Amino acid sequence: MVYDVVIAGGGAAGLSAALYAGRAKLKALVIEKYNITGSQIIYTSEVDNYLGIPSATGFELANKFKEHATGGAEFVEGEVLGIEKKDGVFIIKLSDGSEIKSKTVVIATGAVHNHLGVKGEEEFTGKGVSYCATCDGAFYKDKEVAVAGGGDTALSEALYLSNICSKVYLVHRRDKLRGSQAYQDKIAEKENIEFIGNAIIDEIKGEDKVTSLLYHNKTDGTKKTISVSGVFIAIGMKPDTAILKGIADIDQYGYVIAGEDGRTNTSGLFVAGDIRQKNLRQLITAVSDGANCIASIEEYLNTGK
Repeated sequence: MVYDVVIAGGGAAGLSAALYAGRAKLKALVIEKYNITGSQIIYTSEVDNYLGIPSATGFELANKFKEHATGGAEFVEGEVLGIEKKDGVFIIKLSDGSEIKSKTVVIATGAVHNHLGVKGEEEFTGKGVSYCATCDGAFYKDKEVAVAGGGDTALSEALYLSNICSKVYLVHRRDKLRGSQAYQDKIAEKENIEFIGNAIIDEIKGEDKVTSLLYHNKTDGTKKTISVSGVFIAIGMKPDTAILKGIADIDQYGYVIAGEDGRTNTSGLFVAGDIRQKNLRQLITAVSDGANCIASIEEYLNTGK
């Protein structure tokens, strides 16, 4: 059997692609690495910025996505190890040794946030620990929070939170920030942002939710605790694009170079969601990517372009 489209990844982007593939009457298959779908969203305790759904847990929303997409595609559990294109058909190789053939492929394997790896981080994820200020900042209105990191992402998160929170501690392991000078100038203008340099975070503490952050000074070893309601970790992301090396153009950070239409430099190969090179990585943009990919695939299957 040769599918019209094989979708690798069962997160928001992949499920959106599956839904739109069904609406387009395409023979579609979704390959999900784990036996649950939803990707990162399932670890979010509350989602309040998805249009039309004012409040839902990530798990609830992921289930709704899956239910909506199920009628449009087949689903299998498996891990994609490699992709090659031969005689105009893609061959998708799985870890169990099997191979699947398809006219087109959508890769929506996502990206994962880099973690600090400290005590309390995993325990309080969704309970005060966040990796996205745009997603969760509204929950911390008029509260004190910390942002871990010193690059553009961390500075951008701190600036965003400074308009919501009463106080923002910007905690960085180096004595100077690494972000652009434009961001640094804006940080300096904000009275409610305090930079804590040479600081190594040791532990995120709390009971039911985060209450404080423990760190030590890298130079003299002095330990200190700051009281915060939230800790936003902004030390980069790692896109899951290893299977695309050699078949798609990838930038220096590991993201696939593709426009909003999802087209890569290999005809018939498309990418959606957090692995795509773009400025905003949100649930709603991932869903949009999945829909755009299928629109592009319909054109490709009809015209070869």
